[in-house]
Amino acid sequence: MPSNPGNLVPAQRSAASPISRRTLLSGAAAVGFGALASACGSSTTSGSTPSPTPSASPSPSSSVPNASQLQALFTKTAKELTTPGAVVIYQTAQGVLRSTYGAKTVAGSPPVSFDDHFRIGSITKTFTGTVILQLAQEGKLGIDDPVSKYRSDVPNGRNITLTQLLNMRSGLYNYSESLEFNTALDETPRRAWAPDELLAMAYQTPPYFAPGKGYHYTNTGLILLGLIVEKIEGNDLATSFQKRLFDPLGMHETVFPARDSFTLPAPHPQGYMYGTNVSTIESATLPESHQAAISAGTLKPTDVTDQNPSWAWAAGAAISTVQDVLSWVTAMGDGSLLNAEWQRKRLNSLQPVNPQEPNAGAYGLAIVKLGPMYGHTGELPGFQSFCGYDPDKKNGLVVLANLNAAPNGDPVASTISKSFIETVYS
Repeated sequence: MPSNPGNLVPAQRSAASPISRRTLLSGAAAVGFGALASACGSSTTSGSTPSPTPSASPSPSSSVPNASQLQALFTKTAKELTTPGAVVIYQTAQGVLRSTYGAKTVAGSPPVSFDDHFRIGSITKTFTGTVILQLAQEGKLGIDDPVSKYRSDVPNGRNITLTQLLNMRSGLYNYSESLEFNTALDETPRRAWAPDELLAMAYQTPPYFAPGKGYHYTNTGLILLGLIVEKIEGNDLATSFQKRLFDPLGMHETVFPARDSFTLPAPHPQGYMYGTNVSTIESATLPESHQAAISAGTLKPTDVTDQNPSWAWAAGAAISTVQDVLSWVTAMGDGSLLNAEWQRKRLNSLQPVNPQEPNAGAYGLAIVKLGPMYGHTGELPGFQSFCGYDPDKKNGLVVLANLNAAPNGDPVASTISKSFIETVYS
């Protein structure tokens, strides 16, 4: 993820400490949504055929406000970010705008399509968090329970609540920031990671702060929550997702892969990243010489499609399509997944990630407030995603891209989404 924590609620660290890119990996991307909080490619429309080249510009849907401007903005921003391909769907009360940019590969073909499957990273956190809230709604757990009630191995677990795992305020070290982990990811990209291996790495490092005394984005808490779901439900996490979320919402193209799986369902684009996991621990921003080579066309990103996402598990391993993610974020935002009491509790749980900057973004019960929209962002090597829903205007926005970060470090899908939201809500 990008180096700047900005306003899409990534981890917060001390002023003397650099922002770790791996802190954010599979998590919330930072692209400056704070101002939006106080304000409130080739493209195709619904039913049309994706263009095979980034320069084409089919006629927009006249029913969507600012459709032509949004399509032009999508193409321009995607091109500037050097992503091979991206898809966007923007749903309003007036209609739906669907657009594609570019290709599945850096070779420039075939074109990306709306049927393509992408790794969606930390949008998976909203799946895990929703199941936890459903279990709480059913009286099968309490979100203020200490994690020690379910796992005896968690350091200081008697003083860490499930709520603090959900809202990134547990203080537990994020294993995906460690050099040991990133080295392993580079050297053995298809390794199948067990959840307990990930937790063991996290427990080797002291916590960032005492429970509830700060905010730090961490995958560790979601790994614990996934294990708690399995303990209570008596089945694997994939079964709970399928039964509770995917089947009821008709998300037939969404997959929570087996631990040993490193492939994506067809069709899918290839996923790309610049640098390595180790070289981008501290920052996704490339050296100026590398950025110049990319501009000159002499440096291409690396294909990392087949990295095994088991290291992210309940925090970020899911695969989906743009339409399925729209169905998901709409249901998460409009209250289709929880009763009225628990939906209010979730949406009211948002807290600023930086109390000194109240407009800098907010994180709650496995949900992010992104300007006027509730949702989440996600990143895995090779892929970056955004989903958001505005329950007042009933606008939904999803962007998926097959490059996780631009040469300047900007998260691709989140940056495109920011441009959309600024245009719509300005």
